[in-house]
Amino acid sequence: MAYEEAIEGLTKLLSEKADLGGVAAAKIKQLTAELEAAASNPLNPDHRIKTGFNHFNTQKFQKNPELYGQLAKGQSPKFMVFACSDSRVCPSHVLDFQPGEAFVVENILVIGHSCCGGIKGLMSIPDDGTTASEFIENWVQICNPAKSRVKTGESSLSFSEQCTNCEKEAVNVSLGNLLTYPFVREGLVNKTLALKGAHYDFVNGTFQLWDLDFKISPSLSV
Repeated sequence: MAYEEAIEGLTKLLSEKADLGGVAAAKIKQLTAELEAAASNPLNPDHRIKTGFNHFNTQKFQKNPELYGQLAKGQSPKFMVFACSDSRVCPSHVLDFQPGEAFVVENILVIGHSCCGGIKGLMSIPDDGTTASEFIENWVQICNPAKSRVKTGESSLSFSEQCTNCEKEAVNVSLGNLLTYPFVREGLVNKTLALKGAHYDFVNGTFQLWDLDFKISPSLSV
């Protein structure tokens, strides 16, 4: 139902039901006002993402220090979920998974994260390219450009700091790879699609968001 139809229906209900209780009438007026506000204020993606993270930060992260403290040390998920890229069926929401309980494959806001084992593995590959296995290292080498940028430009940083920066650069590599798809380029040109990168630090409770120009916004901190 469109906003206009919902507003019209609520207004009609108020006019026809003179015997509505005071609480019910007040609630309908509140809903009508909220619908009118939503109809007149188009979605601001940056604002929605930031307010969403702030809600998560105050209602979940800060209230569950034991859980996130354990996640900072490692993970042992019991499920691996492959779901349709449909915003209406988020597995973590529908199945009430907690952080660390399941792997979920989804798109298209590209989010890197702290303590990434794949990035640590990538940064640990010797310069001669020898690998300890035939899977993880080969899988993450798609992000070699990110590793090269960090190794070349930030060689004075500690290994841990280099890994953190590589986590973010790997997001930029993924954003660049998305541009190889014609429908993505078309969406950007027509302004029907926005590409954003992000980095979630679950150790410190911060979230960084940036646009395709790779300009990183100030962290949202605990």
